[in-house]
Amino acid sequence: MPEINVVYADEALLVLDKPAGLLCVPGKGEDKQDCLSNRVQPHFADARVVHRLDMATSGLLLMARGAAAQRTLNNAFASREVHKRYVAVVDGVLAPPSAEWSVIDLPILLDWPNRPRRIIDPQGKASCTRWRVLSQNPREQTTRLELEPVTGRSHQLRVHLQALRHPILGDALYGTPASLAKAGRLLLHATRLELTHPLSLQTMVFVSEPPF
Repeated sequence: MPEINVVYADEALLVLDKPAGLLCVPGKGEDKQDCLSNRVQPHFADARVVHRLDMATSGLLLMARGAAAQRTLNNAFASREVHKRYVAVVDGVLAPPSAEWSVIDLPILLDWPNRPRRIIDPQGKASCTRWRVLSQNPREQTTRLELEPVTGRSHQLRVHLQALRHPILGDALYGTPASLAKAGRLLLHATRLELTHPLSLQTMVFVSEPPF
């Protein structure tokens, strides 16, 4: 299957490794019909979407097989029982927090006149991200982070890191000209996925190393 990278498949679920630049589901217009779900359908006709990654983000994506598995996995996401981690490279040298993990707890609201952009706003939805420093590159003035979204808002990681004034490199929506110039793509990758299997109830962990 050259057009899709299947990490794992069984009768209840699929785990895929999405490339950057590919939509998860079809968009509006003929030019936005190529997407991961449409590429999967010819091979797994019962595959159903349970969550998404931004088009510019790469990494692990979970799909359900059949309506029953979709309901179970949707409920697991809603109950925050599916745990995801990401790796990002951000602009600037970000000092490690005093504890290993730090928290960004800022509400996110759709910037309606400038959609699909989001902004930090007291009227927005509660949004929480855990982060820690993996490494620093003083010469290039960048920092590699591990990120764990506690909530699952659209663009959450990108908006929260912009709020720290350390936008993710290559981010065309939330970056600065300097941060955008440092990478040819958004340097954000879904690197770890942990969930309870909907049938066996076993804990499953999947890992994908970032390609940057």
